[in-house]
Amino acid sequence: RTIMLQDKLAHSAAYASLMVWFAQIFRHDLTRLLLVIGLTLFGLAMEYLQGMVPSRQFDYLDMLANTAGVILAWGLTYTWFGDLVVKAEQLYDRLNSVNPFSVQST
Repeated sequence: RTIMLQDKLAHSAAYASLMVWFAQIFRHDLTRLLLVIGLTLFGLAMEYLQGMVPSRQFDYLDMLANTAGVILAWGLTYTWFGDLVVKAEQLYDRLNSVNPFSVQST
């Protein structure tokens, strides 16, 4: 049971990460809605394709976990959490622009 729960949490986290990432790039509400639809359909399609591979298995609960991750992340993008990725990227850019070891030409 623990392994199954971890698997479903991993599915949710993976799809939530995709949604958060793309929601920071595409900030328009309609575009984000299209991302929700697209990532949900992608998750469904991936499960159906896995069902066609002998070493993999089809699982409705994986579909549910994928979709839950997308919807959760979509909701979070409209809270303070939604700006964390943008702020992290800005911090990263700021830290990389100040390089004490760079050689400046004059």
